[in-house]
Amino acid sequence: MTILVLGGTGKTGRRVADRLTALDLPVRIGSRSAVPAFDWQDRSTWPGVLDGVTTVYLSYYPDLAFPGAYDDIKAFTELAVRAGVRRLVLLSGRGEPEAQASERTVQESGAEWTVVRCSWFMQNFSEDFLLGPVLDGVVALPAADVPEPFVDVEDIADVAVAALSQNGHAGRLYELTGPRLLTFAEVAGELAKATGRQIIFVRVSPEEYVAAAVAQGVTQEEAEGMSALFTDILDGRNASVADGVRQALGRPARDFTDFAAATAPVWNP
Repeated sequence: MTILVLGGTGKTGRRVADRLTALDLPVRIGSRSAVPAFDWQDRSTWPGVLDGVTTVYLSYYPDLAFPGAYDDIKAFTELAVRAGVRRLVLLSGRGEPEAQASERTVQESGAEWTVVRCSWFMQNFSEDFLLGPVLDGVVALPAADVPEPFVDVEDIADVAVAALSQNGHAGRLYELTGPRLLTFAEVAGELAKATGRQIIFVRVSPEEYVAAAVAQGVTQEEAEGMSALFTDILDGRNASVADGVRQALGRPARDFTDFAAATAPVWNP
């Protein structure tokens, strides 16, 4: 009954793995540093991590909207089912047509499936590419003045673990968001209030964003992909809240204000 957690050292994956381990369930981490190693870019590593696995948390790095993601998800899903995997839980992106193509592949795989379709993570401001800008006090992004229902990764992990470890979630698509809409300027205001520091949002062009990201060590391909997500996905298509957290867990989603208050020490080292 081993559960494979792909991206098991990432934002959602490590939380999922920790929760499953706390439930005394056998977990295998899928990452380049694990044994056996797993790398989305090296298909020769895929069979080894599937040995003896019945359930998979399927998360893709850097994002399902990136070129090549669909082909990888399709090939891995087919391999997993042939290897005996009976349950798949896919981490997907809200408002991403490319991600929804991967969803259909999982849904048509013949295995039990659950799709966890998420809006932008709150933890992007505390653990990822936006942590540095928040610490600097200026969040500069090619994002329009469009609200987004940011979701807490802790909520995502709780829903994923329920789908991986419990019955009753097969065939369900849970759309996860926070309980309210916020623009990036409003997020900056929330962060400033929580930290007692000046933190502002500045809109930049996609070209300016890519150049700055590359200067900080991000690859050109990844910087361009992230810029495309900001300019394409943040066009208003996701400017609504969904009730997936309550549907899956019977409780409300965590609000950004609560996240910011609890996370303030990260931004005030």
